[in-house]
Amino acid sequence: MSLRRFLRLAPKLLLGLFLIAGTGVAILLGPYAWRVQHVEADAGKGFRSDYYLYVPTALRRDAGGHASLLVQPNNSGSTSDDISVHRRDAWMTGLERKRVADALGVALLVPAFPRTARDWRVYTHALDRDVLTTREPELARLDLQLIAMIDDARARLRKDGTQVDPRVLLQGFSASAMFANRFTVLHPQRVRAVAIGSPGGWPIAPVAKVGVDALPYPAGIADLAALTGKPFDAAGFARVPQYLYMGDADDNDSLDFEDGWGRPMSAEVDRLFGDTPVTRWKQSEALYARAGANARFELVPGIGHDRKALQERSTAFFRQVLATPD
Repeated sequence: MSLRRFLRLAPKLLLGLFLIAGTGVAILLGPYAWRVQHVEADAGKGFRSDYYLYVPTALRRDAGGHASLLVQPNNSGSTSDDISVHRRDAWMTGLERKRVADALGVALLVPAFPRTARDWRVYTHALDRDVLTTREPELARLDLQLIAMIDDARARLRKDGTQVDPRVLLQGFSASAMFANRFTVLHPQRVRAVAIGSPGGWPIAPVAKVGVDALPYPAGIADLAALTGKPFDAAGFARVPQYLYMGDADDNDSLDFEDGWGRPMSAEVDRLFGDTPVTRWKQSEALYARAGANARFELVPGIGHDRKALQERSTAFFRQVLATPD
């Protein structure tokens, strides 16, 4: 081919390559990219961050005609003052969890909560103590902001003729599991069932103290009423089916880091319950049993901090919950 002919055909060749690449991306992203809704923050409705709402083509409904909503808290894995970083991560999280929503026949909500570098100690994605005390509007009380998102999503689906259970299915792994775990303690009446994978080395204990030692939030619930203005709803918490799981080779321990725990509190958890996630696991299970929780704990042999290797366990748990008359 002559140089002149190549130059004449080059724009068409480039356009063809662009269309092929675009088609490949569309196939890869598939229905999620076409069906996901990007809902922008609305402070008037109570949420100051965006969220993503995906609705599969086939929604499962219970005997009363209600569909279910699965909430997957976002976890960017790092701090950034660029909100687009957290939005992009939340969008990709929704893309990854789409297969779970499709398999269960449920709608999926993923918030795009920020985790800022300027306020790095406020571990938003883990719903830590600072989230309950900060006065920064975008970071404060993300538990209440998530409830506002849930109610907004239900209203949107209701306009399309779909009634949605106000109680959500809630799942998370690592920091997002800490969020799911703590949200369930704060608002058990809004949770139908929760799957909690590798929750940072210590699931919040649903008790106020062990012996003479008080367990303040997030180690336990000793000062929950002082922090939130509401007492712990022990009866509501006991009604929520819970599945807590972790690999027995998982050494990911949030207590080693200062962004999620104050040193005095993490040192107290180490002293009372052991200094690794696995050594604390059985003691945590005993505290949940003491509180009358409907909780199943599982240590999975030979698995480390690996969400993908364990996701099917969470999906199977929700499948069983949905198949059981409420």
